Amino acid sequence: MGGISLGSKSLLKISKCDEDGADIAGPFFEVQINPASYQHRLSVQYNQCPTLGQPGATPKFSAVNPEKLTLPQLILDGTGVVSLFSADASSPMSAGLSPSVTEMLSALRTLVYDYQGDIHEPNVLRFVWGDMNFVGVVESMDIDYTLFKPSGQPLRAKVTLGVLATASPKKIAQIANPSSPDLSHLVAVRAGDTLPLLCERIYADPGYYMEVARINGLVGFRALTPGMLLRFPPIN
Repeated sequence: MGGISLGSKSLLKISKCDEDGADIAGPFFEVQINPASYQHRLSVQYNQCPTLGQPGATPKFSAVNPEKLTLPQLILDGTGVVSLFSADASSPMSAGLSPSVTEMLSALRTLVYDYQGDIHEPNVLRFVWGDMNFVGVVESMDIDYTLFKPSGQPLRAKVTLGVLATASPKKIAQIANPSSPDLSHLVAVRAGDTLPLLCERIYADPGYYMEVARINGLVGFRALTPGMLLRFPPIN
């Protein structure tokens, strides 16, 4: 098995958690053999709206896509060649030192893929190994059976997991810039506030004050009362 780390001191662990990465009690899964590699993908989405007659279009930022983790070819071995040790009885692999490939696949699938009736969706998971601490949901699970008994029962399988990062709305709001002019804002007027001042604060341009006054139905832009709520829409 050249190029594969046995990782006897630290094994890749997959466990249930909430959207903020806090562990949830219950069965977890530890791989038999640590992956030889994994891929972490970050990407940004841009819109390109070409104008008739122009040779090209300027990409316009749309969104930061969720990060993706790919764990290729996690080996599940039922031949007994690889010894599996679990120090925690809550591990689904603690029932025996050499569970069958079918049993391991069933435990892994239940944890990472199957629909959970109590939460009405598959589990949110935390993947921990070395510097990896990735929270997300499994969007794909590919199984490659590579060795069989004479009866046809699998003795070895390679599993590839595609994981999509997830975060709670609270965490997303913390990451996002709350003063971005591309977002809608609901602002409570304070003493001393003026529409040009608020537009400067939110849009970095006081010239939007007439449009904000129109959207909020204000007859005069100077007539602001402390405590009133004003809506500042996103600018295009």
